[in-house]
Amino acid sequence: MKPTQELHELGQSLWLDNITRTMLDDGTLEGYIDDLSVTGLTSNPTIFDKAISGGDAYDQQITDLRENGLDGEDLFFELALTDLLRAAKLFEPEHERTERMDGYVSLEVSPLLAYKTEETIQQAADLHHRAVDNVFIKIPGTPEGLPAIEESIFAGVPINVTLCFSSDQTMAAADAYMKGIERRIEAGLDPDVPSVLSLFISRWDVAVHDEVPDEIKNTLGIAVGKTTYRAWREMLESERWKGLAEKGARLQRLLFASTGTKDPDASDTLYIDAFVAPDTINTMPEKTLKAFADHGTVGEPLPADGGDCEDVFKAHQDAGIDTDALALKLQKDGADAFVKSWTDLLDTIKSESERLAA
Repeated sequence: MKPTQELHELGQSLWLDNITRTMLDDGTLEGYIDDLSVTGLTSNPTIFDKAISGGDAYDQQITDLRENGLDGEDLFFELALTDLLRAAKLFEPEHERTERMDGYVSLEVSPLLAYKTEETIQQAADLHHRAVDNVFIKIPGTPEGLPAIEESIFAGVPINVTLCFSSDQTMAAADAYMKGIERRIEAGLDPDVPSVLSLFISRWDVAVHDEVPDEIKNTLGIAVGKTTYRAWREMLESERWKGLAEKGARLQRLLFASTGTKDPDASDTLYIDAFVAPDTINTMPEKTLKAFADHGTVGEPLPADGGDCEDVFKAHQDAGIDTDALALKLQKDGADAFVKSWTDLLDTIKSESERLAA
């Protein structure tokens, strides 16, 4: 049995952090579903920029959309939805089998809206209207994103909360989700609105790599995952959540994101081996997925009490790392990086359009 299947049978979902039209056309994604137990996928502007600039798979649709008067952001969302709706169709059997718990794809709102609440709410609603049942709309867990998450959940939009980098940020997003559900219950609406909490891992270790001793390199991201998992488990035991669950609210699962190993000296399955946990999700790049299928290890599940996370935090603090300040910086840097990727993506679409027109 492949490690990917072992992990799936233990109760953790494996999602692919990638999508291209080529992998849809040549059966690669279908192969990952059949052979590697992949049950969902995530996307972001960087992924689509690489996909669109990486070949001619999008040329005809770009030409057609330009002839219909579309360009820029509007043109991109048409390209993205075309791919994601095809992928969502492949995941429909899993979506139905798990009664809407799994089998999702994710589409991000414009990163330019990371600090604009009302515009985020409007775009999330628009994208949801154009999508299907198993498409998550990604909203960042920034301070301005939290009220947009609450309002979108209240409106019944399935949300993947992205750009969470700490336990505090993740639990703030969980609070926004529960507020939206509480408002739905108060309004007499169905409280069963799907959502996931995406916690970014590897960027922690990249940020401190040159500032900490060798013996604690590549340990901070795992500690952040453990302490967040502990807080998430404690939230599920709270009277507030239990009351919502009794009224029909759906589990907002924790998703481990940014789990591709960046340090060439570390294990290429580091963040998959470390985060074995039922009822959670791990979304990973293709390279990491293949590596885990080949030689990954399904060990003991994450400890509900966070295990050694406090010792790891203390070791980093002793090395001069302010983890609270770093969490805020990573979220801001993450939002800024997505803005750059978004700008690059729109530039790519513009240059491709001009090339095809010529």
